[in-house]
Amino acid sequence: MKNNSKSKEAYKTIGEVARDLNLVNEKNGIANTHTIRFWEKEFKQIKPTIKAGGRRYYSNKDFEKIKLIKFLLKEQGFTIKGVKKMLINQNLKQLDDYEFMGVNNANLSSSKSIKSKASKIYNKIKELKKLING
Repeated sequence: MKNNSKSKEAYKTIGEVARDLNLVNEKNGIANTHTIRFWEKEFKQIKPTIKAGGRRYYSNKDFEKIKLIKFLLKEQGFTIKGVKKMLINQNLKQLDDYEFMGVNNANLSSSKSIKSKASKIYNKIKELKKLING
């Protein structure tokens, strides 16, 4: 019997990354790989291995970076500019400047406190820094 699960160290195709992150068109079930290709252009931290024919392969480290970017953009309401600043900026004190980072105002009015959201974001940034710095 064949085992179809990949090891954590195995590279993922762009389609696998899109499906694992639930970046799928709800109408036709096709993976939205264009979103990941767009993020590659916007965030220099995403560096897939590109093989003959232009096929992209993502390491686990790349996958974790993309997962964090998706979280910050889609779930936390950050702008692309805000996420770029977070990924580049080594000084986490700028997290206090929500306007500068581009946090979606609708997210700020939810029942969770801003302090709780900032703490979650801070922890995600720490995870990303570990990935980036090895």
